[in-house]
Amino acid sequence: MRFFDAHCDTVLKIVDAGADFTVGHDAHVTLSGMVEAGIRAEVFATWALESRLGDRVDAVAMHMVETIGALCAAHPDRLVLARSFAEIGAACDGVGASAVIASLEGADPLRGDPLAFVRFYDAGVRLVTLAWEDNAFSGTALGSGSGLTSQGEDLVRFCEELGVVVDVSHASDSAFWDVCAFAGKPFVASHSNCRSLCPHPRNLADDMIRALAERGGVVGINLYPGFLAPDFAAKEIRAREEAFREVVAGSKTFDEAGKAVAAVVASLPRPPLGLVLDHIRHAVRVGGDDCVGIGGDLDGVDSLPAGIDSVADYPRIAELLGAAGLAPDLVEKICYRNFARLFREVMI
Repeated sequence: MRFFDAHCDTVLKIVDAGADFTVGHDAHVTLSGMVEAGIRAEVFATWALESRLGDRVDAVAMHMVETIGALCAAHPDRLVLARSFAEIGAACDGVGASAVIASLEGADPLRGDPLAFVRFYDAGVRLVTLAWEDNAFSGTALGSGSGLTSQGEDLVRFCEELGVVVDVSHASDSAFWDVCAFAGKPFVASHSNCRSLCPHPRNLADDMIRALAERGGVVGINLYPGFLAPDFAAKEIRAREEAFREVVAGSKTFDEAGKAVAAVVASLPRPPLGLVLDHIRHAVRVGGDDCVGIGGDLDGVDSLPAGIDSVADYPRIAELLGAAGLAPDLVEKICYRNFARLFREVMI
């Protein structure tokens, strides 16, 4: 089976922690793991927050984008930085190198100016997650809950003109509906699950899944247990609220709070892989066969469901779907064809 994975945070581990991308065991996504699993397209996110990095946010983000390009340049027989759909289409057809798609996870590096995206587009970025935390473009699910701003509308319009995929994962419900009303092309929720199965605010309600599907969009099912299992989500949310109260009080930094939450999450029992099947089936029932893919969030999470330890284990997802009786054509759509279709429709 071929796979199109719509979200990983591996570049952050490479840049911040010196993770070995080639064959190392300190990252979920490695080159050897991608080859073993049959990953034909992978979205590499660059996560750079203005609240964390201040005036360095754009420079740090660009460094991560350039690191993505350097990974491809170091392994030209295996990876190609996708600047048009030609590279993605060839990869998903099983021809040549796997496609690497650079993304911004949060438009903070643009500092409120949509035209600042030109530099990142020229460097190869082809997907933009509007906001990870509240910024000048959009409110977020775990933030204020406010909608798309006028700058956000301009950014969506500019991305569509350039053939860049717009991503509403992390966006608030209000911002989601604003994008639905404003966007002229299909858009994605690259790494979000089903709220009716796990009531985490980062997940999509059924009417949101339905609306996204009606516009030709795709939701990438996230492998993070906090978006899969209600009990896990409740404990993670409680730990996050406690940790970030200390940030507000000044007794913890942002990074210290993140480490505290990660420690709690890592101590929780891993839920069964069958929950991934539950979310996929539900999203298909609500939105149809063409709106569901995989957006694992690997290297951006501190826990994964039992049976998934790295990207090399993705074939177990296809096996799970097949064993549950899903038709081979639908399994292919979920594993890679739905996201490939969307990128073909959006990219220039």
